[in-house]
Amino acid sequence: MSQAFFELKGGEFLPAPHAHSPWSPDMLHGRLLGGLAARCLEREHRSDGLRFARLTVDLFKNSPMLPVRVETVRVRDGHRIRVADATLSTGQGVIGRASAVLLREGEQPGGERNDTPAWDERPPQHPPAELGWRPPFDLWRLTAWDTAEPRRVWMRENRPLVGEEELSPFARAALAADFASPLSGSGTLGVQFINADFTLTLAREPVGELIGMQAAGHLSADGIGTGDCVLHDADGPIGYCVVTAVANPVPLGAG
Repeated sequence: MSQAFFELKGGEFLPAPHAHSPWSPDMLHGRLLGGLAARCLEREHRSDGLRFARLTVDLFKNSPMLPVRVETVRVRDGHRIRVADATLSTGQGVIGRASAVLLREGEQPGGERNDTPAWDERPPQHPPAELGWRPPFDLWRLTAWDTAEPRRVWMRENRPLVGEEELSPFARAALAADFASPLSGSGTLGVQFINADFTLTLAREPVGELIGMQAAGHLSADGIGTGDCVLHDADGPIGYCVVTAVANPVPLGAG
């Protein structure tokens, strides 16, 4: 396993050089901020029987490669629902925030519903191909990327998020969720939108290291876009991710 993206020292997360954004080498990668928020919310607010069902991460300010501090607060603590927020900041001020909803597990109702079907993509049996931009995780492209057709991928983290900590299933899903933006917003000219947020909803946590994602739709007008994706693991669908995004003329990976 390679070097982690962050080291925790004195209550701050110190970014490694490879924690930079694909948009700019001088900017922290937004997906890592979502991962930090998930990691801290889980450590401070999870308890037996309560499971993270939603995580919304607002990425409203680009941040230089500076140490990050994460503070969380419990907003609501009921028997079946718990709500907690997180604020992410650097020495230059607040750079993002997150809100999480935890729901109590219970008996699954009977009957039939219009469930999202499992996809037909088998887990990869070979190393990922190195095509064009190389993301900071293992990525298997399952569909063409030079068309407007819906895209599918398998993803797998290949670095720890913080130090030598083992990545939890919830944090793994949060790290993957940010990729819903380029996956749903790409077109024949590549990635031309950058997301301002993402909202991850989970019926269950992923099993194993692989997370699959398929674009479900994209809408945009006047440079403002929204897109959504379905998340899978090797056992089937696990949840959804929705993003809002703004047109960005800088090609992905140009930095």
